[in-house]
Amino acid sequence: MTSHSLPAGMIRAASISGPHEGYMPGFGNDFETEALPGALPQGMNSPQKCNYGLYGEQLSGTAFTAPSHQNERTWCYRIRPSVKHTHRFSKISVPLWKSAPNIDPDIISLGQYRWDPVTVPAGEKLTWITGMRTMVTAGDVNTQTGMASHMYLVNTSMKDEYFFSADGELLVVPQEGRLRFCTELGIIDLEPREIAILPRGLVYRVEVLEGPARGFVCENYGQKFQLPGRGPIGANCMANRRDFKTPVAAYEDREVPSKVYVKWCGQFHVTEIGHSPLDVVAWHGNYAPCKYDLRTYCPVGAVLFDHPDPSIFTVLTAPSGVEGTANIDFVLFRERWMVAENTFRPPWYHKNVMSELMGNIYGIYDAKPKGFVPGGMSLHNCMLPHGPDRNAFEHASNEPMGPVRQSETMSFMFETRFPQHLTEWAAKAGHLQEDYIDCWGSLEKKFDGTPGVK
Repeated sequence: MTSHSLPAGMIRAASISGPHEGYMPGFGNDFETEALPGALPQGMNSPQKCNYGLYGEQLSGTAFTAPSHQNERTWCYRIRPSVKHTHRFSKISVPLWKSAPNIDPDIISLGQYRWDPVTVPAGEKLTWITGMRTMVTAGDVNTQTGMASHMYLVNTSMKDEYFFSADGELLVVPQEGRLRFCTELGIIDLEPREIAILPRGLVYRVEVLEGPARGFVCENYGQKFQLPGRGPIGANCMANRRDFKTPVAAYEDREVPSKVYVKWCGQFHVTEIGHSPLDVVAWHGNYAPCKYDLRTYCPVGAVLFDHPDPSIFTVLTAPSGVEGTANIDFVLFRERWMVAENTFRPPWYHKNVMSELMGNIYGIYDAKPKGFVPGGMSLHNCMLPHGPDRNAFEHASNEPMGPVRQSETMSFMFETRFPQHLTEWAAKAGHLQEDYIDCWGSLEKKFDGTPGVK
């Protein structure tokens, strides 16, 4: 691969041919990329001396002894080993980014909740770290089970500041604005209708390309996200591996006072160094960040009658160790055709062992045509009934049974086997819709015991 200079300081990146310049296609692939010719060793991982005076270092995302089909690691060839990218740590407070367990005895998490969109404050500088607002937590970060759901409100780029989480990977779902993630392994530009996965332990800086930026984050404490098994669906549809994009190598060689922030066991620390830590000149492996365009998700559904379980719309899943019961499922409800006949087409009424946190990226969600607006969120905790409001029920019960296209809509769900507990900010910051529970209040008793009456 050839190399070229990028405008931002001393950044250099690899160049690849084809329509996806700057990214390599595939999910879970073994990639290799170099920003300088010959920087990547061939035929071995740890030569006695690396070219260009680089240091070889492995970043492991799984235990060394994990089964080969689950083992994830990346070999990095960098200007300095990462032990030079941390120094003595000082604890700091990031009060609105919470981790599980975070159970406030004064807050009732038992219920059906919905939130209005949160406006990014105009008079306050918020970075990726200071702009994170935790909505709910589940499980326990210390035992690496469960998750947390956040909203990010960002209007300021990180300048000579970097971050990594030792607690879990982050699934980022933008709703407004555009962000750039300058990572150790390359650069990802992210906009609404795309998602990004930032692996646990990866160092990065977040810049605002178009702001203010607002979106959602799922912090996964457990096993890594993977593509769900398609079962009888077969080899195609849903999310396809080729549509995931992993960045090519890019590095910074900058001698400048810098701060590295670390999230570890729910606590935040900072360390000061004299250079940029984004100094990986070449790398190979399968533990790397990636992004995915949600518009390439190919939904499948009923073509005759009945509504399939919403799990049919799973984009990514993080296993829990209990077969078929996820630590997290990321589920997408996008534009699609509804063609089932003699069928109630919206999601039906149900209560579930899983807890469902939803977010609206844009448009109208078919089961809640009023109140669930872009940038908003809702929570239906485990074993609490939920389903369409009266207007959605009446429309779906009486609409003509011709094909209908769900247009201009994109919502998602973070679903987990664990109960999700509200943070104080989610419960008391003023964005909670106090009247949400009343959306089912006008549902009528329609029962008529006369035989044959529908």
